[in-house]
Amino acid sequence: MEQLQKLQDLITEHKIPIGQWSKAIIEWLTANFEWLFDAISSVLKTLIDGSSDLLLLVPPLVLLVIIAALAHLIQRNWKITLFVAVGLLFILNLGLWGAMVETLVLVVYATLVSLAIGVPIGILAARRPAVWHAIAPVLDMMQTLPTFVYLVPMLALFGLGTVPGMFATVIFAVAAPIRLTYLGISQVPVALIEAGESFGSTRWQLLFKVKLPAALPTIMAGITQCIMLSLSMVVIASMVGAGGLGAPTVRALATNNIPLGTEAGLAIVILAIALDRVMKQRSVRK
Repeated sequence: MEQLQKLQDLITEHKIPIGQWSKAIIEWLTANFEWLFDAISSVLKTLIDGSSDLLLLVPPLVLLVIIAALAHLIQRNWKITLFVAVGLLFILNLGLWGAMVETLVLVVYATLVSLAIGVPIGILAARRPAVWHAIAPVLDMMQTLPTFVYLVPMLALFGLGTVPGMFATVIFAVAAPIRLTYLGISQVPVALIEAGESFGSTRWQLLFKVKLPAALPTIMAGITQCIMLSLSMVVIASMVGAGGLGAPTVRALATNNIPLGTEAGLAIVILAIALDRVMKQRSVRK
């Protein structure tokens, strides 16, 4: 036992300075690229806040009709269109319309950035197995780490506001489109690929005219997952000033305000179900 205790003391007394290394990296980045992070933060904040302000200029009932019409245009199902309309009316009745719009804008931007990063990486991983083997452990780590871990470096790099919340959301959600794009392309039937090759298709033609159309249902499932993961980060992102429906939820937690917490939670659930149903119907139809 004494030897084991000495071994334990030896291990604990020689702590690996991972925390100090991460601090040094963040300090080096802020010291050398603060201008870049400030520029990115300024541009994205202008885009996100500008989009929210523009949508909030539209009368809520008019915007509700527009959103319901878009939902019907996407999935052609009157039941889901009715759910979207009634759900948004309920959110308006709760007095959370402005917060809902801010959340919707944040989710849309985070999803677009995640897809812009995730889909090309997924395609590359499907074409290069070595790339997939290299990034698979990284994706596992990104989906396993507690979400609060992402907020600390983003807060240090971009400061308080919507931008660090969006980047933390992207880091958390980008794994879904990467995995499902890779899976969809990898599962394209060999016979379909051989048929394309027999007609003299080039590699790019095979990708855009054979593989991607065949993999589209799986890629759409990745988009739906990405949206849901982005929405699940709403409350977490609000802790660094992202706003939206997460703000009243955090405020309710801090003040033990049960009515406000219930209302904000229901609004998040309704928005999540509406987005999921709209995108899921589209993926099935494709």
